Amino acid sequence: MNPNTAELANAEGISDLAAPAPPPVAPAAAWLARLRSDSARMAAARESWRALWSSRALVWIAGVGTVLALGYGPQRKAFDPPGVTRGFGWLGDLLAAPAARWDAAWYLVIARYGYRPDLGSYTEPRAAFFPVYPLGVRAVSWLGAPPLVAGVALSTAALAAALYGIHRLTTLELAGGGRAPRGARGAGEARRAGEARAAETARLAVMLTAFAPMAFFLSAVYSESLYLALSVGVFWSARHGRWRWVGVLGALAAATRSAGLVLALPALAIYLYGPREDRAPDRAADAGERPEAAEGRARAPAARAAARVRAALRGLRPRYSIRSDLAWLALLPAGVIAYCAYLGLAGGEPLAPFKAQEDWSRHFAGPFVGVWDGLRAAFEGARQLLSFQRAHVYFPSGGGDPTIAASHNLMLFAFLALAVPAIVGTLRRLPLAYGGYVLAALALPLSYPVASQPLMSLPRFLLVLFPLSMWLAAWLAERPRLRRPALLACGASMAFFLAQFATWHWVA
Repeated sequence: MNPNTAELANAEGISDLAAPAPPPVAPAAAWLARLRSDSARMAAARESWRALWSSRALVWIAGVGTVLALGYGPQRKAFDPPGVTRGFGWLGDLLAAPAARWDAAWYLVIARYGYRPDLGSYTEPRAAFFPVYPLGVRAVSWLGAPPLVAGVALSTAALAAALYGIHRLTTLELAGGGRAPRGARGAGEARRAGEARAAETARLAVMLTAFAPMAFFLSAVYSESLYLALSVGVFWSARHGRWRWVGVLGALAAATRSAGLVLALPALAIYLYGPREDRAPDRAADAGERPEAAEGRARAPAARAAARVRAALRGLRPRYSIRSDLAWLALLPAGVIAYCAYLGLAGGEPLAPFKAQEDWSRHFAGPFVGVWDGLRAAFEGARQLLSFQRAHVYFPSGGGDPTIAASHNLMLFAFLALAVPAIVGTLRRLPLAYGGYVLAALALPLSYPVASQPLMSLPRFLLVLFPLSMWLAAWLAERPRLRRPALLACGASMAFFLAQFATWHWVA
């Protein structure tokens, strides 16, 4: 190159001295490189993978082993149509045992044949099963997998994503360290101790989720794992101010399960009150009482009461101002609206997803009245078992053996009783949006009980409420001696309930 051609070479982007451009990096390779360079992401991926494979190994070993030892059970042919969850040969039917029972048949039928609302009452109960999961099963089936295999693959992949998200959320919300001692060395020790405690809490959160007593549903042909992944994604996106993703994931969650509609409440709470990672609050939180309030406290009870009221009202003021990105939250009910519109245009009833609950014996009894009904059913169930007879039934019977129904009512109430301290702990330790989400999600099943079993399916509703696992992980992280017994108890309970599920006994 010489001075006469320098400008031309620069204009054309050519230089003898320029280094060759690096080859383009594939998006997958770039994502993997970012993952490896981030210790927090690598820890989440590593712990999530360990919880995933170990828990699923237990699921299939326990499920297949039970069927080999005890057989398929008496209800197999009475409920399951051939070719949906059976009819795949000796080995295929055996491997399907931990994954394809009860509601799985409905999802597989919908994935294969659709909702067919034009057939009227014959297919009307299908409307209670929301469409995103069966559509996902059908989409995976287009790749060549049988519907049952597609359902297991979709559920397992969603579980992996959910565990990863729970690990990241737990680290984000519960990564507080202890009070730092004086001096730089003491502060560093406190920071390292806090990081270690956060890592252990996150590890316990994914293990408790993967080995929960009903966690075998998370790899079965059920919508639990997909809904769990989507709801975790809503919280993660909201915490980081990605409101477009909050709207999209929330709409998919609401079209996966009816409870997804309540995700609008925690999303709005995080938007207005935080905590948020995307920007600082526009108004600081109230630090405490003002001097005049303290004086009033010393002078008169009326002044104290007035000060409390003023402080409560100040606490209701949003910490974040409303901007145009709030409009993305309007997408959350879009999935349900689209589903209802499809049913109406296809010749069915647009409100069939909600009316179909009557086909499954659910009725509105009042806000949280199911708690009282569940307590009464558990008491009558105990009377039934202690009477050592079947001729007289102490509670409204839905048919079948009254002693089995009584056992179910006692078991369901035990789950509710164990959930109460976890709910209280979530409200006290996690941000308000998490506890509010748990209460709002539980309001649905506890306000629409089933007459014969008021708390029916409650363990599955609790399974996807990940804030409860986050709180329990934080509680166990502070009590090292209880960690191993708690995980062993969870794993043993999961194997016990799975043995019933695999042999066509109703669990939840």
